[in-house]
Amino acid sequence: MDAWHLSKRLAAVADFVPDGARMADIGSDHAYLPANLLLNKHISFAIAGEVAPGPLANVETEIQRHRLSDVLMPRLANGLAAIKTNDLIDTVVIAGMGGRLICQILTDGELDNFRYHRLVLQPNIDTDLVRAWLAENSYHLVDEAVVADDGHYYEILVAEPGNVTYSLQELKFGPYNLTEPSPAWLEKWQREVVRIRHIMSKLESAGQTESDAYQEYGKEVQTIMEAIAYASM
Repeated sequence: MDAWHLSKRLAAVADFVPDGARMADIGSDHAYLPANLLLNKHISFAIAGEVAPGPLANVETEIQRHRLSDVLMPRLANGLAAIKTNDLIDTVVIAGMGGRLICQILTDGELDNFRYHRLVLQPNIDTDLVRAWLAENSYHLVDEAVVADDGHYYEILVAEPGNVTYSLQELKFGPYNLTEPSPAWLEKWQREVVRIRHIMSKLESAGQTESDAYQEYGKEVQTIMEAIAYASM
């Protein structure tokens, strides 16, 4: 992967960045995403934020390689502290981190009554926590996607300012995924059912069908199957 050839995961994230955006990529990792969008004239300006000097050096190398120093700014900072008011950033991307960390970054960067025009978030785990944070902090989802890449499934959340309340099912599986399920979303959850049932079969063999763990796994399978059935209606 490089700035000209993004992974399927990052290419899917890029698709949700608006044309002409002024973007901040937090935890940029070589700045492949903002560099790609700038090289393709898709955005007008970007910040690549990193929390450690080593990764920031990778960002600086990529900027120099593609001669993007006028439009792509490397910043050593913790989370959204990489963004300055005069940057006029309207779109924030946080991709490839755990959901809890994404929530912490968003919480630490909260400014009174200020909302970015768009957040594009790609948590590796705990996606439900990110959906909950958005709803609790006056952002609502405008789109979602699930991408299969190199044997893994990645969820992408796209949010804009607005108030909304989600059900527990929507928080776990995604309101857009439930109404317009993609093949990748269905495959992700079908594989999860297979994985859990495999664990349950081992517990059955060990005579643990009355254990709390077995009961919880059974409830999880039921929850997933109900969501798949709802999405398939």
